[in-house]
Amino acid sequence: MPVCPGGRVDDLEKACVRVFWSTALPGAFVFFLCVASIPPPTWLSKLISPVTRPFRSYLTLTEAEALNASADNGDTAVFDEGASPSKPALSRDALPVMWKTLVLAWIALLETLVWLSVGSLSLAQDEQAAIYTLSPFVTASAWLYATVRPVLYPKPTPSYDLFSLYSVLFGVELLSLGGFIYDKSVHGLPLPPTAIVAVHVANLAASLLLICTVFSMPVNTPGDRVDRADIGKSVSPEDYTSLWGWVTFSWIWPLIKKGTHGTLNEPDVWSLSPTNQSRPLFIKFSRTLRPTLLRKIWATNSLDLMLDFILTSVSVVFNYSRPYFLKRILDAIADPMPDNRSQAYIFAVLAFICTVAKAQADVQHLWFSRRASVRIRSELMAAIYDKALKRKDFSGIVDKDKDKGNGKTADGAKEESKDDDPKAGAGVGKIVNLMSSDARIISLVVSVMHRFYSSPFEVLIGTIFLYKLLGWSAFAGFLTLGLAAPLNSALAKRSIRINKGLMAARDKRMGVLNELIGAIKFIKFFAWESRWIERIQDSRNTELSWLFKARANKAAFDGVWELAPVLVSVVSFLIFVLLGNELTVGTAFTASLDPFNDGPAVALFNMMQQPLYFLPTFIVHILQTMVIMNRIGTFLEEDEVDEQVSSLKTARSGPNAVDTDIVKSLGIDKGTFKWNEVEEKVTDKVDLVSSDEAERASLTAESNDHRFELKDVSITFPDGKLTLVTGPTASGKTALLLALLGELTLLSGRVIMEKDLSRVDEHGYTHSISYAAQTPWLRHQSIKDNILFGSPYDEERYQAVIEACALRTDLDILEDGDETEIGARGITLSGGQKSRVALARAVYSRAKYVLLDDPLSAVDSHTARILFQKLLRGPLLANRTVVLVTHHVELVLPSSHYLVRMLNGRIDTQGTVAELRERGILDEITHEAEVEATEEKHAGPGEEQVTIQNDEESAKRTVKAKAPRKLVQDEERETGHVKWSIYKQYLEASSYWTWALLIMLMLVAQGLSVSEKVWIKIWGEAYGPQEAAAPSIAYSYSASRNEVVLGGPLASHNLAHGLHGRLSDLSAWNLPRAQAHPLFYVGVYAALSVGTAMVSLLAFVTQYIGALRASRLLFTRLVESVIRSTMRWYDTTPQGRILNRFSKDVETIDTSLVNSLVDVNSSVSKLATSVITVTVIFPFFLVPAFFLGLAYRAIAIGYLNAGRDLRRMEANSRSPIFSGFGEMLEGIVTVRAFSAEQRFLDGLHAKIDLTSQMWYNYWQLNNWILLNFDVLGATAVFIITIIALSDYVSAGLAGLVITSAMAFTASMYSACLTWTDLELDLNSVERLVEYLDLPQEPPAIIESARPPAYWPSSDSQSLIVVEDLVVKYAPELPPVLHGVSFSLKPGERVGLLGRTGSGKSTLAMSILRFTDPTSGRITIDGIDITKIGLQDLRSRLTFIPQDATLFSGTLRENLDPFDEHDDLECLEVLFRAHMITESAYQSQTASRHASHAGTRPSSSLSATHSAAATVIDGDSKVSISLDTKVSAGGLNFSQGQRQLIAMARALLRRSSIIVLDEATSSIDFATDAKIQTTIREEFGEALLLTVAHRLKTVIDYDRLIVLDQGSIAEFDSPWNLIQKEDGIFRNMCLKSGMFGELQQAAKDKAVKDGLA
Repeated sequence: MPVCPGGRVDDLEKACVRVFWSTALPGAFVFFLCVASIPPPTWLSKLISPVTRPFRSYLTLTEAEALNASADNGDTAVFDEGASPSKPALSRDALPVMWKTLVLAWIALLETLVWLSVGSLSLAQDEQAAIYTLSPFVTASAWLYATVRPVLYPKPTPSYDLFSLYSVLFGVELLSLGGFIYDKSVHGLPLPPTAIVAVHVANLAASLLLICTVFSMPVNTPGDRVDRADIGKSVSPEDYTSLWGWVTFSWIWPLIKKGTHGTLNEPDVWSLSPTNQSRPLFIKFSRTLRPTLLRKIWATNSLDLMLDFILTSVSVVFNYSRPYFLKRILDAIADPMPDNRSQAYIFAVLAFICTVAKAQADVQHLWFSRRASVRIRSELMAAIYDKALKRKDFSGIVDKDKDKGNGKTADGAKEESKDDDPKAGAGVGKIVNLMSSDARIISLVVSVMHRFYSSPFEVLIGTIFLYKLLGWSAFAGFLTLGLAAPLNSALAKRSIRINKGLMAARDKRMGVLNELIGAIKFIKFFAWESRWIERIQDSRNTELSWLFKARANKAAFDGVWELAPVLVSVVSFLIFVLLGNELTVGTAFTASLDPFNDGPAVALFNMMQQPLYFLPTFIVHILQTMVIMNRIGTFLEEDEVDEQVSSLKTARSGPNAVDTDIVKSLGIDKGTFKWNEVEEKVTDKVDLVSSDEAERASLTAESNDHRFELKDVSITFPDGKLTLVTGPTASGKTALLLALLGELTLLSGRVIMEKDLSRVDEHGYTHSISYAAQTPWLRHQSIKDNILFGSPYDEERYQAVIEACALRTDLDILEDGDETEIGARGITLSGGQKSRVALARAVYSRAKYVLLDDPLSAVDSHTARILFQKLLRGPLLANRTVVLVTHHVELVLPSSHYLVRMLNGRIDTQGTVAELRERGILDEITHEAEVEATEEKHAGPGEEQVTIQNDEESAKRTVKAKAPRKLVQDEERETGHVKWSIYKQYLEASSYWTWALLIMLMLVAQGLSVSEKVWIKIWGEAYGPQEAAAPSIAYSYSASRNEVVLGGPLASHNLAHGLHGRLSDLSAWNLPRAQAHPLFYVGVYAALSVGTAMVSLLAFVTQYIGALRASRLLFTRLVESVIRSTMRWYDTTPQGRILNRFSKDVETIDTSLVNSLVDVNSSVSKLATSVITVTVIFPFFLVPAFFLGLAYRAIAIGYLNAGRDLRRMEANSRSPIFSGFGEMLEGIVTVRAFSAEQRFLDGLHAKIDLTSQMWYNYWQLNNWILLNFDVLGATAVFIITIIALSDYVSAGLAGLVITSAMAFTASMYSACLTWTDLELDLNSVERLVEYLDLPQEPPAIIESARPPAYWPSSDSQSLIVVEDLVVKYAPELPPVLHGVSFSLKPGERVGLLGRTGSGKSTLAMSILRFTDPTSGRITIDGIDITKIGLQDLRSRLTFIPQDATLFSGTLRENLDPFDEHDDLECLEVLFRAHMITESAYQSQTASRHASHAGTRPSSSLSATHSAAATVIDGDSKVSISLDTKVSAGGLNFSQGQRQLIAMARALLRRSSIIVLDEATSSIDFATDAKIQTTIREEFGEALLLTVAHRLKTVIDYDRLIVLDQGSIAEFDSPWNLIQKEDGIFRNMCLKSGMFGELQQAAKDKAVKDGLA
């Protein structure tokens, strides 16, 4: 299209055309800006809204700061989608900087006047074409816009429209001035008048000055909440850096500088920008309502994703434009005409600009994609945590599909995928996996989505280029890709199926590990470590089998797409020569002189290889990510508790009108409840009820699951009074409290409960609930922090709670008092101490309603009496509605106002104590008067003594104030480079033979690749003599961390060209002419190409096999080391820290590390090839290469050091997230009861921000090095190009020099990045190896010191002998036991007594050698227990801890995990432990077909237990059998039932020594009495050592050991001790309220034994 006489629009050699563009570009741009500033009409806004909506900013800096401020002020309400909080007032610094505004306006005004003058002069002369006359006025109008814009709309931040306009003006001035110089140097035309030149130079300088001014402006200004002094220290400079700092990423330099010369620590890393912080992101995310999770993620991150797409496309265009410029440069060197040479310089500059522009487009699109990645990860993690705070508690649910889907076939894969079905609810392991793994995978896929965007675009451009080179032959080659489509589709589908199976297997493994680590002490009690190692290995083997399938599938996929480009090139060349064309060197390696035939065919095929590979690969990744997203979406859609239960939901829904009756009471109205279960979705609403019943039937019929329901419950608890709830074991007492808390599924009726922290009654109590669970839930904090639980500290109230909960003496004993760190689950405290700390937390709370679930069961009678007197009768619970579940009815009844008796899920009896007494229902409690008398008689002196002791101890504690010791130290991290020992560990694990084979295969692959390029040159020369052709055009190496486009093809190609001049005359080979035998050359080329692809694939497979071997061995060693470690290590190591090793670090070793190794090996081999190429072909380049190397080294060191520290800190910062998450999941009922969800969520936000700031800043380091490496490489190539244009070398050698330099710099960049990734992934190996050298327990078996099979024998006179035993938990801690000595005989029943913390449990566990004696020894049947293996010791004893532990599986697997007994024996012990009724036992025995010769006759059983009432009776739906499913932790059984099962397990083992540690504390007295009868009968010949708090339990034992502060205070028969004046045992009996009964029982025992 002619724009002026004799000139086309693209003919820039014409001055007229240059003037046209200098006029049109600024004029059109200003016109566009003016039109865009006009508000569109409403109809147009609606029309374009779908297009503009994705480009709206999701979260601005101002909005994020306002959201944070609102949350800090306690405003938990969030903004609806589209709404924004009020903007904070700008600080004075935010006002426009006056001098910059003046500079922008005055310079633009001056330019406007100058160009108006020039235009007027042109009009006056009227000698030039119209375009020359119009141009000054259009330019003046552009400058006029630049004058008015900053005056009307002044801004302290850059105006990007002005910046763009200045850039356009600067560019057109460069075009004008360059045209003047070009015309003079090429065409010999004179320069324009000096005044005109001066105007253009001034215009250029003004534009540059204005651009620099805008570059100096900050991208944002800090508000009043930001201290400017903190920017760059604790506040991220990213938001407030200048535009120049933003473009160059120099704002990250202070962090790099610190990391280069030292080790980065958390305080050195500034916080995230508020726009990337978890809390404001989640607030916006939670209110963005979309039907699916995918659409919700799109709605909240569309701007970043769209800009990522646009800038990626720009990058691709720049990448493919550079070959054109380079080709023109080489053509100019080959034809050194003056105009060609001048154009070559222009093209050199344009090639440099394209490279820098591509680098800038890369870092900008990567910034947007990685911001989206960080945001999505934070949003998902917070959403998962928030959901966990609101979802129903499914912790006790049984997975009925657990045992299905273990097939190994393809069908088995489908079955396996059922484990990912949410029908059974998400367990702790799966939920932790959702947060730790799945959310991370989604965010990583988002960060590399640009590969998905760019691949089709690159393939399209490459195809067009190839068409210009080879014609329709190129499309013939691409048709071969259609053959791979069906195979690709099959592999993609199989990949999805495999990925689902792999994730399900990973969930199972984490579930088993979570269960193991949570119950490790119990597993060690029973010496079941080997069994659990096998169980973990089974789950790991299943996971590895899926991982093997995944890698085999990926190898097949890689094979297809390694061969696909080869087939494309082979078929294209074949068709090309069959059509009669000659594939000369010029055709194969360079294009013809047609400017559009500008790409080398081989290079283009290689350039297209990666997008052809990435496109189907990313389709698979996206499909896999959709599976993961569906997993998270399914979890986020699980059932939630009601608004009245969740304070989060209440706060977000706003205030509701509440019935005044509900406000004033707590209770249940005609309520029927069931345990939470995941309801199956039904489509027919009419059949809803029947479907529900069918589901219930399926849950019970298949697995004989027992079901429990609360039925027809109607109760209103008296306001401000104490209500006592009692009943037999498994009658529904705990379920009643859970129903009040809203934690059970309500089938009918309503719960009368209202939690409103803003409502305070006349006594200062809020309308809220505090709760102490039967199994105490404590956080990994100090005792004080556990008691406060986020409440404000009130010294007077706090000390009163300590006294009332009998914690004063315990705190005095502890060296650090209430600042003592208690470890995960309160592991360092005894059962009684944990119970009282949880009780103190409930009491300290200002809640009006206090629910206490059996807190007295875990404490001794003396402590129970103190709790009764000081707490239940004290002022702390006065005027509060207290619901107390307990079996200690006799003790608590005098202070109770109301009594509820539960039986079989119903309220059997309820009413005030006075009413029930009048009706005679309480007549069975006969000791009430004695309780009162004993209280009056003995309370005074005891209380006085306690008070004096407390005062003395308080004085001592005041003197010894010091910083408390930390039980759990901060997680350590390595510094500096990864040590060689870590590399060696991994190399050994993967086998040195693997690496030897791999190196050989890589050398062969590089050799074949070089041979392939050499053969093409031979092929081209076989047509006859050819001119030396220019080398191939290099493609961009500037790529992101995830898209390193290596210089491999370039390196090999360059080597082929360089060797061309050095090869001997190949005519001696007598090769046939290509015209006569073209298929010969095609066949050799195909063989070499296929060989290269196959050897490369074989190298990948070899590395995958080695990595799989390393994964297997390292995991096995890790499991062995962790399971065999000491209990002290478990006490001081958070569970989340351990799980982090088994989840993220193991996953990294399984997947990411092998990919990093592949990348490093490929990069290093290609770097070596490029170095050899440069050295052989152009040794002179080693001189600039040396200086380039120094520059690369300086940049790389800063990146490596800082990046390594950031990644290590990021790995360490993940552990608190997962440990805190697991801790919260275990105590979710307590958290919700206290309305503490928001506080926990805020804590999570802080932890997410900490790990995200490490991760995010690491990616910004990556952007920084990418930009610097790209600019450095572009500069090197530009300099070499200029030198080549100086006639120093020929065209062919110039091309070799340029492309070799590009390959060298590309390889340097690639090697640096991939090596960094390898070191960072090896950090996971580093962290795992750290756990391979843990402190280990003594050997499980010592072959040279194995005890005899009959050991321990009941024939020994002294079965257990303890001599001067001193025990410490750690060398630096004080002794827990002091010089303890005693001897126990076979068949004795010995009680171990003492107040809480006296050392009872420690002594009991010392017998199982959990801690070796500091001095003294323990012998069992004459053998020192420290001389034999732990397996031999613990497997011969039976220890039943106070916290009964069950595992997921069946009831039979819990009783007999090693299958050492038959079903009849297991049924018998269940019956004897009162877990099943006699009728159930007999019916189930009859149904078993297996014979059991050793079973006692049923008649004797009937005789023994004919009078025994069943524990579980009445409800036919509650059936228990050996096949009954047990959930993780046994949470589908009550605490009492779990202890009964543990008792049955002990009965089955029939050991000679039985140790019961408070084993019946949660069982009602009636059942306890029956069990004690069973114990006496079944363990008649065994030594029974019982740690008990119920004096009735041990009053008829043979002897009692009374411990006091770690020493034996009393050791004698109960009769002798109860008669001992001022004795500890006697005082305990006196304070129990049952002295007369206990004294009579002791006397009866003494008479029976002939001692009285």
